[in-house]
Amino acid sequence: MAPSLVLTVAAVALAAAVSSAPEPRPRARQLGVVTGVLPAGPLDAITDVEGVRVGQATVAVGDDLRTGVTVILPHPGNVFQEKVPAAVYVGNGFGKLTGTTQVATLGTLETPIALTGTLSAWRVADALAEWSLAQPGNAEVGSVNPVVGECNDGYLSDIRKRPVGRKELLAAIAAAAAGPVAEGSVGAGTGTRCLGWKGGIGTASRTLPPALGGWTVGVLVQTNFGGVLTIAGVPVGVELGRYSFERELAAPERGSCMVVIATDAPVDARQLGRIAARMPMGLARVGGFAANGSGDYAIAFTANPRCRVANDARGVRSAPVLADDDLSPIFLATVEATEEAVLDSLFTATTTRGFQGHTTEALPIERVLEILRRHHALAE
Repeated sequence: MAPSLVLTVAAVALAAAVSSAPEPRPRARQLGVVTGVLPAGPLDAITDVEGVRVGQATVAVGDDLRTGVTVILPHPGNVFQEKVPAAVYVGNGFGKLTGTTQVATLGTLETPIALTGTLSAWRVADALAEWSLAQPGNAEVGSVNPVVGECNDGYLSDIRKRPVGRKELLAAIAAAAAGPVAEGSVGAGTGTRCLGWKGGIGTASRTLPPALGGWTVGVLVQTNFGGVLTIAGVPVGVELGRYSFERELAAPERGSCMVVIATDAPVDARQLGRIAARMPMGLARVGGFAANGSGDYAIAFTANPRCRVANDARGVRSAPVLADDDLSPIFLATVEATEEAVLDSLFTATTTRGFQGHTTEALPIERVLEILRRHHALAE
């Protein structure tokens, strides 16, 4: 085949692939759904926190696999050699988040954070440990603590196949970048469901005005939980007729939500624990209630370079730490960014058909906007 013909065939194939992809759906803020009082960052994403990068790999194969992996890198360098202060908060512990005890004990994060489907969590953790050990400068490392969270995407994906592992993790890390973050039915959110509709990956940020410190808080969520969808205080789920326990004989409520919180504020692990503890307030604003079967976790870290902990640090350390009285605006920013990130995961997700013919519908945006208009809940 002539080179020009090969090029033409490739171009046609690429065009077909692009044309068959679902049209991107708008984010909540783009449609006038503005929640909270603090200003969003330029990207309204976790990557508004300088140095933070996000990468994703999506697994959508045949009729039965709808899953993937999402990775969050706290800074561009070797995270093991330059650890970042971190904390974990457990809102409801029916789930899996590897590495929590070491983070709680030492107050540091030493690998990127990965999110995936439930039964792939250990495969991803193994791959993340292997990747970390192979990084330049880690040749003598004899222990590493990979942090991997999960949501159960078994309704739309054949979870028992455990399809996410080394190849997918490496692809997500290779794709990690600053800038806009893909949302909705992508990466670890490919097969998740939320508040009666298709959930997925969502992100948002808040940047405090100078008078409140000027710090940025960014949040990324993997949504897979139930409740009564609430937007700007409006019980949208009730008006749509789809919410938890709408029928007396409804199945037990199960699900999860993984929340990653990043900031550039100079805070320590104790303060990050307090920041992470605001996660349930953000989920409650959108109608979540931490059901018995829900694994609701927050992992918070600071990307401030002055707070990093060198792997070989010894002796007395001196790092800048924000006064506790200055944390309240960061708490509010965390609540607001969590709320908006969940909404973005819903607004951007697309209707998905998967395992055993199961289908989860995308949030009906026009109906939602009509409800919000009636309640005067859209921004002018």
